[in-house]
Amino acid sequence: MELRHLRYFMAVVNERNFTRAAERLNMAQPPLSRQIQQLEEELGLQLIERDSRPLRLTEAGRLIYEQAVQVLERVDEIKALARRLRHAEHSRFTIGFVASTLYGWLPEMIRRYRSIRPTVEVSLVELTTVEQIAALKEGRIDVGFGRIPLEDAAITRTLLRYEALIAAIPSGHRLLELERPLRLDDLTAGTLVVYPKAPRPSFADQVLALYRSHGLKPDTILEVRDVQTALGLVAADVGFSLVTASVQHLRRDKVEYRTLEEAHAASPLFMSHRVNDNSPEIAIMLDAIRHVYRSNFVSNELGV
Repeated sequence: MELRHLRYFMAVVNERNFTRAAERLNMAQPPLSRQIQQLEEELGLQLIERDSRPLRLTEAGRLIYEQAVQVLERVDEIKALARRLRHAEHSRFTIGFVASTLYGWLPEMIRRYRSIRPTVEVSLVELTTVEQIAALKEGRIDVGFGRIPLEDAAITRTLLRYEALIAAIPSGHRLLELERPLRLDDLTAGTLVVYPKAPRPSFADQVLALYRSHGLKPDTILEVRDVQTALGLVAADVGFSLVTASVQHLRRDKVEYRTLEEAHAASPLFMSHRVNDNSPEIAIMLDAIRHVYRSNFVSNELGV
């Protein structure tokens, strides 16, 4: 049995007439009749009551027709997937990211993705979470990695994990003399450096909300453009900052890092993409993320 036999059979059933089915298939009627006969002989079943007008299916024909519909739909799905994969082999996959994710597992995730899709051109664009939502809608990026739980009907967000917050302290600061994790109330006297300054909401708002949830307020708040600027000001002894734990991989002279006593002081990491994006690249990226998290024994990550 070949797929063409099933397609011919379906055309006859749908048209309920051999002549119209032949016209639809751009073939003569006698060869079509022979093809249906061959199918019946191979199955050992009569599928169509030829003496009826219009044509009717036998009970066996009805059951075979139902199965043929499912088989051909599945074949069409496989062909569609193959077309998307062929397109992906010669396409570009653009990733938006917030700067702090580069100090965590994102680079390894991208390397993993590229090992699976070596012919896909991967582009990286630094964008805040708010900017990523607009870029996804406009088709400028395919996925985004951000930290703000923004709701948008056009965007699907997947929570990957929560990353602990830590304190970035100037070298020589009195807080470094404490032989314990720091508490938020230790980090109120002086200047708290937060980032980014715009657009809002942002990671800065997460940090400030954390203080408010404890009924605390720093003496002074200084808003800056990005994490690099924040750490530069910490190194200059302008103030202190709260950053995600992965940022400590960015070694900076005159900056020390300390854990926080508040276990819930953490920032989420989301992967976002368009709701109707059926590209296999999304699933491949999620598989790459799972692989990296499992390999590095990271807890609280996606589905592991």
